[in-house]
Amino acid sequence: YTLTLSFFLSNHFFQQFPRLCATREALLAKECCPRWEGDGSACGARSGRGFCQDVQVEDQPHGPQYPFSGLDDREKWPLVFYNRTCQCAGNFMGFSCGDCRFGYFGVNCNERRESLRRNVFHLTRAERIRLVSYLNLAKQTLSRDYVVATGTYREMENGSNPMFADASVYDIFVWMHYYVSRSALLGGPGNVWTNVDFAHWAPAFLPWHRVYLLHWEHEIRKLTGDMGFSIPYWDWRDAQGCDVCTDELMGGRNPQDPNLLSPGSVFSSWKVLCSRAQEYDNRGVLCDAKEEGPLRRNPGNHNHDLVEQLPTSAEVEFTLSLTNYDTGPVDRSANMSFRNTLEGFGDPRTGLGNSSRRGMHAALHVFMNGSMTSVQGSANDPIFLLHHAFVDSIYEQWLRRHRPSPSQFPDSNAPIGHNGGYHMVPFLPLHRNREYFISSKDLGYEYSYLLDANQRLSESIHPYLEELQGVWPFLLLSALLGGVVAVAIAAAILTGTRRYKKLPWLHVRKWKHLFALPERQPLIWSSDKEETGHPNYQTVM
Repeated sequence: YTLTLSFFLSNHFFQQFPRLCATREALLAKECCPRWEGDGSACGARSGRGFCQDVQVEDQPHGPQYPFSGLDDREKWPLVFYNRTCQCAGNFMGFSCGDCRFGYFGVNCNERRESLRRNVFHLTRAERIRLVSYLNLAKQTLSRDYVVATGTYREMENGSNPMFADASVYDIFVWMHYYVSRSALLGGPGNVWTNVDFAHWAPAFLPWHRVYLLHWEHEIRKLTGDMGFSIPYWDWRDAQGCDVCTDELMGGRNPQDPNLLSPGSVFSSWKVLCSRAQEYDNRGVLCDAKEEGPLRRNPGNHNHDLVEQLPTSAEVEFTLSLTNYDTGPVDRSANMSFRNTLEGFGDPRTGLGNSSRRGMHAALHVFMNGSMTSVQGSANDPIFLLHHAFVDSIYEQWLRRHRPSPSQFPDSNAPIGHNGGYHMVPFLPLHRNREYFISSKDLGYEYSYLLDANQRLSESIHPYLEELQGVWPFLLLSALLGGVVAVAIAAAILTGTRRYKKLPWLHVRKWKHLFALPERQPLIWSSDKEETGHPNYQTVM
């Protein structure tokens, strides 16, 4: 709560478009190689962190789903905007090579650490408060380092007339998810191609969202200075409703309007952007990144013909049992495909593609019945992060169980944007899809429920130990005060006994016969039969 904007402004972030590269000069030169502030050289070249180099794109053919060429700015990303960017060396990363690769820390990026993503319900109360405050801080803090594109390259007159807008740290990510999944604009109102998505319904779905979460996590750490922060996950298996929809977490239901969030949640004041896909398509324009009303959510009041229930443990296990990462045309029609089944177009009971119902990942989006239900606008809802963290954990389980060869990820003929060598839209620095077809442990993070049994037990009781740690000084003080009182009473009794022991009428023998009662049974059971017949503290423990 005491974090300041000045701390935030001193740090750099990763998404497109870097403000330094959104100028007329940079666009006309088609070069995004900012100076690293550490030594003042482009890409930190003087320090050996990286160099400004030509972008190399793989020229493998994509599938027939997108039959155009040269019409969309995302084709052969990022060549429409830039053909030279920073190529970082070693463990360095970032648009200016000023940061570290995932899993590495320190000034020279040589400290290897593994972060732990935990169940959101295993967080302590303080950690839950911190999570919500970090999210809200990101929503309210303007990004100095990045802007979002509000026009196509053609509308920018090939770079002569830059069209960009400011956005908060949180909304940069909202815009990214919109931009990667939007329709292709073919020119003029209503002239769009909707059967295209550079991050969904094809093989790159899981690697793209993995990188998205890693960048999100990294941004929160730099924004807050909390290098120990990790995105928690919501384990929605067998859930009967939206367990995280409470004012303490992601916001409860508004009692006056079930489509809105409770006024007791900070998220009720959030405004969404890039959520009106049909309107943009009708006008043939990009989202302008302006506010479009409150965050909406009405969990459970969705189309039950499309989603019967939230995913079950059995459906998750069936999905994990599928041995092929992707199959056939590697799109929504893929049969017995782990990716297509986890994403939600494969039936989680049969594995058949083009299912009439939505399952797994997609079922959650439909169930939320609001901002989350739109693919392009779904990242407006903070539940998006918790949901996709759990989806990523299922991806991680599959990778560990089946240990696929790199060849399982298609290098060609996947829908556009999904070949293994394609640069992920719209990330700068550049990432290729196949680079994230690897274990999370190679990227510096782990999931708590994938730990061994002893570690899982320790993690699950962590919040209770934290709560005890907060109250133990009071317990200790109470014990000390109790001890002082006991000593005082004992001293008083001893003093009184010594003072009045000569008074014969106070002797116990004088009074004992008045209060004597017959003792028919012993007060303590001592037989073995009785000891084994009833629980005692030892057997209960």
